[in-house]
Amino acid sequence: MNSDAATIPASASALPDGITDPNYKPPPGRLGNLTVPQQHALEKLKKELKEEGYYIDGELRMSDATMLRYLRARKFDVAKAKEMFINSEKWRKDFGVEDIVNNFEYPELSVVDKYYPQYYHRTDKDGRPVYIEVLGKLDLNALYAATTHERMLKHLVLEYEKSFSDRMPACTAAAGHPVETYCTILDLRNVSLSSFYRVKDYISGASKIMQDHYPECMGKFYIINAPFMFSTIWSFVKPWLDAVTVAKIDILGSAYKDKLLAQIDADNLPKEFGGNCECPGGCPLSDAGPWNVAQSETHGKVLSA
Repeated sequence: MNSDAATIPASASALPDGITDPNYKPPPGRLGNLTVPQQHALEKLKKELKEEGYYIDGELRMSDATMLRYLRARKFDVAKAKEMFINSEKWRKDFGVEDIVNNFEYPELSVVDKYYPQYYHRTDKDGRPVYIEVLGKLDLNALYAATTHERMLKHLVLEYEKSFSDRMPACTAAAGHPVETYCTILDLRNVSLSSFYRVKDYISGASKIMQDHYPECMGKFYIINAPFMFSTIWSFVKPWLDAVTVAKIDILGSAYKDKLLAQIDADNLPKEFGGNCECPGGCPLSDAGPWNVAQSETHGKVLSA
């Protein structure tokens, strides 16, 4: 018997609860597939955070799966992962995340959607929530007449929080295995360099929030309809992303349909991207997915009509 395997604590080798997919094999660095040093790093991180008053038993963002996000983001360097987590906790307080979750309202969503659609829509073939942004419809004057940079970031954070509290758990239950990442589609059709530059502060802020405070969420990332001048835009975006994130990004031109359909069932992909879905009232405002049972049932009836 391998001596390392013999010393792995039960929590390291056991699969997470609720696994019904017989083919599920945890990726490296996840619950159920931790090396002895990784398991020790997890226990050390929790112990040090508890001693310093940051760790609270039972909190969703203190779960082992969440702690492992920070550890993976820092290559299991406990000191760096702890610093990242503590900085995130301080950011949550300064940014008012709990107040956003409990009190923030965004009545301008339907107007914002006309000029900068950003939405979650059903799942990919791996069970991940699909997140879509359409930059090509961007009208900065109309957008900032309806909302502000700050309110857009608050809405972004609210949606991240909903994803951890509702979307991913629902997707996990539906898939029969842990779902911890998104499948993202960024549509750049008709994007001009000038319009992108004007919204770069929001995109930079959004990228920083994702990387620093909601780490290890990117599963698949498709940039579609990338224009000829995309190399210039990419030069702005790439420095905001770490190397691991960059490696997950697939840059496509206008011939993207087959690649998307290889990852997302046609019935789950909005028609404008080559799928079959036409949600009542439009896909962007539907919030269709396993986390929204009533809407999903309506969606199914529409597809079968």
